[in-house]
Amino acid sequence: MATLRICDESVPGAGALEQLELSGLPDVITVEELIRWRVREEVARYNATNGAGKSPGLVEPSAKERELNGLGHRAPDREPLNWEQHADTAVRGFERNSFFVMVDGRQVCNLSDEVNVLAAIEAVFIKLVPLVGG
Repeated sequence: MATLRICDESVPGAGALEQLELSGLPDVITVEELIRWRVREEVARYNATNGAGKSPGLVEPSAKERELNGLGHRAPDREPLNWEQHADTAVRGFERNSFFVMVDGRQVCNLSDEVNVLAAIEAVFIKLVPLVGG
């Protein structure tokens, strides 16, 4: 099992907005599996704080989840976020080019591309922001 550093950026080369380490990864993983592992870890951390922590980084909770669960404040009776639903949303986002992934400076373009986690050091998720008025 291997470990990979995950970083978020909004502009390539501008520096990491967020960082986390994923451990226990298989030695070789597809981009889709990497996205799913990452979302599962973020949602697990978020759920562990009972919603009082920062929302998961790659996928934001839906408006309905925010309303029903009082996200942003501690809510003892709230339902935990479902990581599988968020992972599905993130995978669709990758397919729609909402973000892209660079592994050690090389862009991976397809969900089926494989990442050799034993050789890789860092995966950077670059979120694309829609232009205002464009």
